[in-house]
Amino acid sequence: MATRQPFPDSDTADEAVRSTCDDATISKRYATSKGYWTDPYVQYFVRSVGERKAPEINRGYYARVQGMNHLLDAFLRKTKCDCQIVNLGAGLDTTFWRLKDENLMPRKYFEVDFPMIVARKIHNIKTKPPLSKPLIETHSTDSLLLDGHCLDSDRFCIIGTDLRDIPGLEEKLKKFHLNPELPTLFLSECVLVYLTPEQSSKLVNWASDTFHTAMFINYEQVNMTDRFGQVMIENLQRRQCNLAGVEVCQSLETQKERFLKTGWENADALDMMTVYSVLPQDDVARIERLEFLDEKELLQQLLQHYSICWATKDKLKLGLSQVAF
Repeated sequence: MATRQPFPDSDTADEAVRSTCDDATISKRYATSKGYWTDPYVQYFVRSVGERKAPEINRGYYARVQGMNHLLDAFLRKTKCDCQIVNLGAGLDTTFWRLKDENLMPRKYFEVDFPMIVARKIHNIKTKPPLSKPLIETHSTDSLLLDGHCLDSDRFCIIGTDLRDIPGLEEKLKKFHLNPELPTLFLSECVLVYLTPEQSSKLVNWASDTFHTAMFINYEQVNMTDRFGQVMIENLQRRQCNLAGVEVCQSLETQKERFLKTGWENADALDMMTVYSVLPQDDVARIERLEFLDEKELLQQLLQHYSICWATKDKLKLGLSQVAF
């Protein structure tokens, strides 16, 4: 795969990976409809609430969203929003709109994904005023660029490209004024696991080489060598979804090593059961009242097989290594 250029959109494996974007958005839509957290924007990317999701799935997504947001918001506070964010494999994520509503906007927010997903997202933004209006409100010049595979405004940019093609990625980000001198936060959620270990290492190495003050937050599978992990892999393979990078998901240590071997100064990782236990417990108690959970052990198993790993480098000495749970 690493030698094939370009990577065709019709590739079956890529198609299966793209379908996971819909899975995540549908699951988030259902969980927000149940009151796990508030997201007034996800409804514009998924028409209906869809079929019922099991309570442990909803709690898993709650932990994922709250955990990622905790670190993201802490980075924005540390940098006083004088920074930029790059969401890799962003899918139909709504974080830009949340940050706008909460007055936590970075200087610029970038999203990168397959061109086919980007085209869908841009179409939704163009045709739904609740999505386009906040974008226009943060744009002061008359140079708004909006075409099939690209959106660029003063504060928000969506780029269609392949994360395995780092020269192409870098070229497009530079074109839309990603600034290597600004503190930069990279986000990825269940993205690196679909790249081979070599490809993901090259990507995180490029990030650490290019940006002297940066943070990378990665959410994905962990502890995948046990029976539960094997079942997860088999279930995805049935859908033609190959976890090409699963060997990096052996443990929290292997997750951290990916960053420590590629130029990052510090790296830490927690499984999602631990994250769930350190989230604000009054809110955890609230969401646990939303639905009865019969199988507490199943929730525990599920959360022990996902993790958040975060890495930092801090030439500007902003205290990024203090960003944690």
